[in-house]
Amino acid sequence: MRIGEAAAAVGMTTKAIRFYEDRGLLPPAERSANGYRDYAHDTVSRLEFIRRSQLAGLSLTQIQGILRVRDNGITPCTHVRDVLGKQLLDLDRQIAELTALRATVAEHYATAEAADPECCDAEQICSYV
Repeated sequence: MRIGEAAAAVGMTTKAIRFYEDRGLLPPAERSANGYRDYAHDTVSRLEFIRRSQLAGLSLTQIQGILRVRDNGITPCTHVRDVLGKQLLDLDRQIAELTALRATVAEHYATAEAADPECCDAEQICSYV
């Protein structure tokens, strides 16, 4: 199938497909006599996997690792479980950091909201922060 057909089948641009091929997420397409890319039909399922993986927050490097396991003939389920587990830990850490940051910003905002700008210390850039 040509690149435009593959792109239409998965709702991606041809530019994205070329990018994935350049990054090694897709095997290089065969070339027809006129030089057009000719993708195998399993390319669609691979592109759909890439999209689902990105929606799960996986990086292209993580996705490439999963595909590499699969391309070596090994079912990547255990590897995917481990990657998703790490992803959950990273998300929990980010949420905790953002929660702490929000509390700090809310504290500064409450101080700024209650303060009288006329009473600011001229020696400081801003006493709210």
